[in-house]
Amino acid sequence: MSATIDVGAQKATRREWIGLLILSIACLIYSMDLSVLFLAMPAIVSDLDPSATQLLWINDIYGFMVAGFLVTMGTLGDRIGRRKVLLIGAFFFGAASVFAAFANTASMLIVARALLGIAGATIAPSTLSLVVNLFRDESERNRAISIWGTAFALGGLIGPLIGGVLLQYFHWGSVFLINVPIMGALLASAPFLLPEYKDENAGRLDLLSVGLSLLTVLPVVYGFKKMAAEGFELIQLLPILFGLAVGVVFIKRQKVLEHPMIDLALFRIPAFSASLMVNLAGVFFIFGIFLFQNLYLQLVIGLTPLKAALWSIPSSLVFTVMSFQAWRVTNKLGPVKTVLLGLVVNALGTGLMAIAAWHSSLVGVLGASMIMGLGFVPVILTTTGLIVGTAPPERAGSASAISETSAEFGGALGVAVLGSLGTLFYRFGMQDADLGGLSPVDRDAVNAALGTALEVARDTGNEAAPWVGMARDSFAGGFALCCALATVTLLLIAAIAARVYARTELDESRISGH
Repeated sequence: MSATIDVGAQKATRREWIGLLILSIACLIYSMDLSVLFLAMPAIVSDLDPSATQLLWINDIYGFMVAGFLVTMGTLGDRIGRRKVLLIGAFFFGAASVFAAFANTASMLIVARALLGIAGATIAPSTLSLVVNLFRDESERNRAISIWGTAFALGGLIGPLIGGVLLQYFHWGSVFLINVPIMGALLASAPFLLPEYKDENAGRLDLLSVGLSLLTVLPVVYGFKKMAAEGFELIQLLPILFGLAVGVVFIKRQKVLEHPMIDLALFRIPAFSASLMVNLAGVFFIFGIFLFQNLYLQLVIGLTPLKAALWSIPSSLVFTVMSFQAWRVTNKLGPVKTVLLGLVVNALGTGLMAIAAWHSSLVGVLGASMIMGLGFVPVILTTTGLIVGTAPPERAGSASAISETSAEFGGALGVAVLGSLGTLFYRFGMQDADLGGLSPVDRDAVNAALGTALEVARDTGNEAAPWVGMARDSFAGGFALCCALATVTLLLIAAIAARVYARTELDESRISGH
């Protein structure tokens, strides 16, 4: 490690806490961009007229470029310096935000979102690593990680809220322009407040591993997207199988490298793997379900973006309060009980969400969202501590990087996979719709997605046609199906995690102590 970081246990000064504030805001911004378009999609559909495939890419390409490049950029930060990578990423994040804000075609917006994802991947690994190195006292470090985790969770939550307010008064591009002043402030202050950190013994960046990691993620994503946009066909399994095969090669290569991109030895620690699984699943379902929820409020219930944002405030408050108070729950119950109880509460929330979505209940959906927040926030913050705390102290840096990669990848995967599953259900539900009188192009648009179906209804004067109600019911059914899947999966994961933790002795002093 760089000599600029000491190993003492001295208390943090005001400089470190201000540095934490900057890192948390940066974390919040790149997390927010995973969800900020949730409410903007109807306006983008109206303005840019994207195809069904382009619509999926606009939504998902940011998260998957982040996930695809996270490990690479984290490894690069180890070699040239975390602060340096953070500043480079902040500059390009701001520039790509301007590009996205003024995109005038769907293809331009997809490219801009992809560039934002690559830039976000340079920011993401740097924040948690620098937080760990800013705070040398164990208790202060735990509290700082909790604040960092709060920023990540709030980013995904307030993205739609901020987007709703901006969309009421400004063009949809404004949801990107809010990134620019934040990145500017980061560029101006970080050199003075944040220490540099790099691993002097990290070795060279293995470019073959970089290529293999990308060829693992992106073909799998492409396969899921084609499936969602065009319906299931056997040929769409080819890119998915190709990506998985490359993933096997990537893992084998990491085992023989002296300086691997991912420390696979950590996965042999049962509690580490169980905590990582819980963390990934929690973020996977929360981001995927929030995508559905925000589209549901506008397209099914019929709220404006601003009203949808305002109706989401109660659940936002639950997430915010729990983010700041979750450490008290962990201290009272212990990390393992907190995680298991949180999973059960989260599963209760998704189960109620499925019922509310099926019956098109606005109050039910928002109430279920609040219950999900009560369970989700303690789970995510506690598993972040467990992931780092169950790893050997000398591997804490690698564990932090894997934890952050898991959270980012889980959010991106949730949006893509659950979005694709919902689209498949929608297409299935629309098979028997009577679309007589519509042109072939309009029929394809109606069968592709609810957003484009409502556009066709408005443009052709068919807003009272029976197929419009069928389209809304099909979307709500897909939403309910994904929530029911979440309920079953979360309960299953809780049972698996309980068995793993029961067989493991945990040093809770390294995990709690907030």
